[in-house]
Amino acid sequence: MQSTAHDFKDNVGAALADPNLQDSLAKLKVGFSERRRQAAERLPEFEALRDRARDIKDHALANLDFYLEEFERKVMALGGHVHWAPTAADARQIIGELCRSVGARTVAKSKSMVAEEIALNEHLEALGIAPIETDLGEYIIQLRHEPPSHIIAPAVHLTKDQVADTFLEHHAPLGFTRRLTERNDLVAEARHVLRQKFLDADVGLTGANFLVAETGSSMLVTNEGNADLSNTLPKMHIVLASIEKVIPTLEDAAVLLRVLARSATGQESSAYTTLNTGPKRNDDLDGPSAYHVVLLDNGRSSVLGTKMQDMLRCIRCGACMNHCPVYGAIGGHAYGWVYPGPIGAVLTPQLIGVEEAGDLPNASTFCGRCESVCPVRIPLPRLMRHWREREFERHLTPWTARQGLALWAWFARRPRLYRGMAQIANRMLAMCGRAEGRYRMLPLAGGWTRFRDFPAPPPGGTFHAQWARTGGKRP
Repeated sequence: MQSTAHDFKDNVGAALADPNLQDSLAKLKVGFSERRRQAAERLPEFEALRDRARDIKDHALANLDFYLEEFERKVMALGGHVHWAPTAADARQIIGELCRSVGARTVAKSKSMVAEEIALNEHLEALGIAPIETDLGEYIIQLRHEPPSHIIAPAVHLTKDQVADTFLEHHAPLGFTRRLTERNDLVAEARHVLRQKFLDADVGLTGANFLVAETGSSMLVTNEGNADLSNTLPKMHIVLASIEKVIPTLEDAAVLLRVLARSATGQESSAYTTLNTGPKRNDDLDGPSAYHVVLLDNGRSSVLGTKMQDMLRCIRCGACMNHCPVYGAIGGHAYGWVYPGPIGAVLTPQLIGVEEAGDLPNASTFCGRCESVCPVRIPLPRLMRHWREREFERHLTPWTARQGLALWAWFARRPRLYRGMAQIANRMLAMCGRAEGRYRMLPLAGGWTRFRDFPAPPPGGTFHAQWARTGGKRP
């Protein structure tokens, strides 16, 4: 996927002006987040499970080399193959060669954000191999030639009417000439179209939520069952996963599954949890004849042992973006690459460089909601602050912003002067804005007032003044 992260501010402007996107995002705000809250309240040990999930991932990352080699041994003992891909280009080449080795013409894909990360579809198409997205959301955006806008709901930016128009445009040549208006009818039509593509596929390619070192299994969680058809019907199954997905045991997987579904969709468990353990055995009725696992590094190993390692705990539930006020206002495409939201603001600079994605860590209010709902307790605000510091050190921040920060730092080191100047500014803003209670325009605040009014300070003085008056107690 070609990055547009460097155009983040332009992307934001377009997102805020898109009425269909804003309509879709309004529904998101009351969907996943509320269901997650209810699911967590129904499970008294939920917070303890979050601690346990964090510890499992930390242990796996601290011993990643051991568990990856153990996973490889188990896969090979079962008759499968493991391929190590240091870079995205290596992963593309490996998968392309595997597909050509069986004369593949079509590949049925399911649930792989890593495939988006390495731009696999474009590579397969260049080889004359047709990739078919089988997850409903992925299928919709593939028809529209769009990237996913959410980790677990890739088409969440679209309205039902947009989906109906897309299906009519692409399905009419297949005989589906009626524009559908009901969600169930749209799903049924997609299922009918995709059924034959499953049967025709030569290779099935899936992602993995977890790789279990104990058994050599890849574990995939879905709600549609398309992954099971993708990995069972074709003669070759390829699992594409990044190296941090490995965990020690099935018991560990059980813990992680309990927090994953609740954090992602508010479900107690997803509809389908599939374990793939090697190719078809002699007495199996179905399954792939060949089983390959492609393990992608792509820069992840470089953060092991550093304070940025915490980002590798992510289990891709999407809870951080479901609760992020910035994501809720601009959606996923504005971030300009594969991973949106708070985890994208941390992961993207690591994978494609802070020079390209330096604006993303600044797209946060630091309200802390992302960290408070993360099932593995990733300190996302701290990690974003790290990238802001790297951006500042490399002089990637605009000159005006650097000078503004320097001026603020000068005052902040002189508390009495800082409080005095803050009181003067507060009084002036309160006095000049008391007529309307807000400002439509304000010098040096154009980035704010371009999209919304700036509120005039309420009575009571600055925060420092109120704190001194009340002793830190609420009035």
